[in-house]
Amino acid sequence: MEDLIPMLASTSLFRCFSTKELSMLFEKEHYRVKQYAKNAVIHFQNEKCVSLDIVLRGTVLVQKIDSNGDMLTLCSFMAGDSIGENLLFSHNNPYPMTMTAKYDTDILHADKELILSLCQSNSGFLENFLQSIFDKTLILAGKIQLLSMKTIRQCMIEFLLYECRIQKNTTIRLEVSKKELAEKLGVQRPSLSRELKKMRNENLIAYDAKSITIINIEALKRLHTE
Repeated sequence: MEDLIPMLASTSLFRCFSTKELSMLFEKEHYRVKQYAKNAVIHFQNEKCVSLDIVLRGTVLVQKIDSNGDMLTLCSFMAGDSIGENLLFSHNNPYPMTMTAKYDTDILHADKELILSLCQSNSGFLENFLQSIFDKTLILAGKIQLLSMKTIRQCMIEFLLYECRIQKNTTIRLEVSKKELAEKLGVQRPSLSRELKKMRNENLIAYDAKSITIINIEALKRLHTE
């Protein structure tokens, strides 16, 4: 466990503790570290949430198969991210979607008793814990808003304008493949490809395998508000 303490100390949840304090905390029970192979299921949909999970290595995908059999990727969690804050203390706390390992992934599972004890004994941890709950609520609300849009074009425009703002560049680097982007947007890969070609033909965007460049951002903003 000692080699994991620096990683925990760098996370938003545990940054209020020193490495010495963390070493003492995790000398006790109420946690376990598990390794998951690529594509392994970490939590099944409707499985009861009984721990707060910290991703130590790898990437966790939150996914759902829709009625058409298409895979929808709601979001992903990277090393240092936490999972389950919004479910752990709920009366009705099954995972709403399946979580899988995108790559070989290590996760620390902290039991409810440990998290409750930390919230009661350390106000800094309690503040970080509550902030994380609210942040994830906002992320989920934004994703639901995106998925509720009627057309693939609206989904793409929302994605492009968001990434343009985050990356501070009209040339948007794609960290995922087109297939993974389609899953993230909840659409089929061929449908996404057709829409990208249409937007390129209308001189709205240009793209290659690793990036999408917004050519006419004002036009995208107008379409976004329609």
